[in-house]
Amino acid sequence: MLKIKDLLTNKGHAVWSVAPDDTVYDAIALMSEKGIGALCVVHEEKLIGIISERDYARSIILQGRRSRETPVKEIMTGQPITITPEHKVDECLSIMTEKRIRHLPVIQNGYLVGVVSIGDLVKTIIQEQSQLITQLEHYIKS
Repeated sequence: MLKIKDLLTNKGHAVWSVAPDDTVYDAIALMSEKGIGALCVVHEEKLIGIISERDYARSIILQGRRSRETPVKEIMTGQPITITPEHKVDECLSIMTEKRIRHLPVIQNGYLVGVVSIGDLVKTIIQEQSQLITQLEHYIKS
């Protein structure tokens, strides 16, 4: 089974983030621009939270708050669950399923080095299974 470091090698290490004092509106605008569903919240180069479209829907829309006036720190998920590059892809999928989350920040030596989504993990598992099927077909035919 592949590790997260292998997935990041293929996907890339780009991480989109906001500061805790940025407005929720700015965070949602960045998510829209980048076509992503969550952003890391970083303060002084350290991960302090994560903000997702789900946080926005539950904490702004449903509560009648104003996204242009509300800072990210008021609705972010603090102390997010994180993983390391050495975690296996299937372990991360289990974490996401158990915790009902869709994004996992990747931390190495105290620094944020990437983010993986549930879609990234599923895609990787499907590719790995497809390769295994191809190998088995070749083995059977030879």
